[in-house]
Amino acid sequence: MFSVQITKLGRSSTFRLALVYMALFGISVLLLLGFIYWSTAGYMVRQAEATIEAEITGLAERYDLSGLPGLSKVINERLSRQKTGTSLYLLTDKDFKPITGNLEKWPQNPQSEQGWVSFQIEKGPNEDGDQHKAMARVFQLRGDFHLLVGRDVHDLDEIQALIRDALFWGLVMTLVLALAGGAAMSRTMMRRIETINATCHQIMDGNLSQRIPRTGGDDDFDRLVGTLNRMLEQIEELMQGVRQVTNNIAHDLRTPLTRLRRRLDMLRENGASMDRHDELLDQAIGEADGLLTTFKALLRISEIESGGRRGGFKEVDMTGLLNDLVELYEPLSEERGQTFMAEVIDSRPIMGDRDLLFQAFANILDNAIKYTPASGSIRLFMHDRPDQLQVDICDTGPGIPPEAREKVFERFFRLESSRSSPGNGLGLSLVAAIVKLHHGQIELEDNQPGLKLTISLPRPS
Repeated sequence: MFSVQITKLGRSSTFRLALVYMALFGISVLLLLGFIYWSTAGYMVRQAEATIEAEITGLAERYDLSGLPGLSKVINERLSRQKTGTSLYLLTDKDFKPITGNLEKWPQNPQSEQGWVSFQIEKGPNEDGDQHKAMARVFQLRGDFHLLVGRDVHDLDEIQALIRDALFWGLVMTLVLALAGGAAMSRTMMRRIETINATCHQIMDGNLSQRIPRTGGDDDFDRLVGTLNRMLEQIEELMQGVRQVTNNIAHDLRTPLTRLRRRLDMLRENGASMDRHDELLDQAIGEADGLLTTFKALLRISEIESGGRRGGFKEVDMTGLLNDLVELYEPLSEERGQTFMAEVIDSRPIMGDRDLLFQAFANILDNAIKYTPASGSIRLFMHDRPDQLQVDICDTGPGIPPEAREKVFERFFRLESSRSSPGNGLGLSLVAAIVKLHHGQIELEDNQPGLKLTISLPRPS
């Protein structure tokens, strides 16, 4: 079980990303610790070198002033003042035979170009360790005398080793903590992703009501989950719409198909007269045309809802479009004894598909004329607002009950009072699809009496 978790953790993109960040962080820490080491241990070495250089300079000046006896006296005084053998001195003749100092012999190690030499010194029985590392500067005096001034750097080496150990373990602890943090973060991410996967599998199995749980932290994952849940809600609504449309098609098309079948059966009978034969044939063709019109409307709605027409949007003069509609429908309204009033003002153009917008408003006016009784009135008002264009169409017909105002935009939905009138219940569905394609809104309100329908179309930003 544990090995399986380790394998899943290793395959996690979050864990691999954490490893990359751990490597980058480790390199950064290594550079930082290296700088700290150079700044501390290197500074101590440079301080020791500067001290030796200062002593060499002072002793050389004393030799120039007091000669060999004076130099020997100063070296002996300095050696008598120090309690430990930290400072190293050795004055020799031209053959490197010791004259004075606390070193027994001249070191045989090679010198650098600047005269620096590193060597090992023997320590006494009361001092820690058998040998200590020393660094010294060699200087040649007048008269072929040789002077060596140095320091026991054993304590400096120990401090440097302590700093190196601290930096090493600091780097190790940093990497371990980064690895543990990456693993913990990856496991947290994996749990949340597994929750999403489990929910998706339930939805794939047919449970469309499932939603991905949120933690309530309002982080990136919660915002993503919120977006996914809204998408799932829309998918569920679409699936329910598809089922509803399927049921409505089966219910609403069954009657015309039955009538078509009956008339075809009657045509097949030989006893019908020629006039009756032609009448039945015309009726059958009419039923077929009605079915074709219904399916054409369904295909039209599907095409619009797919958003494919949005790519051909152009500037539309809504003033001219509405004036054309008024010119077309005002005579039809007057023929039915209705009062038709329109207030169309000059407005700025909007982006859209003129043919679709014309069809949407035509369907609305057609319904208003169809359901408004004689002596009723139909009014069309246009409002040009800064961020949108608003069109109100009001009638004094029977109206739509509040509980049915959302359903009338569903395909094949028809009120009981209008089932006896011709139509297929797709007119307002087509209007809703066109308005949604244009990112607009459609609202239904009570006109007391009748219905007030408002379409708001946004202007391009």
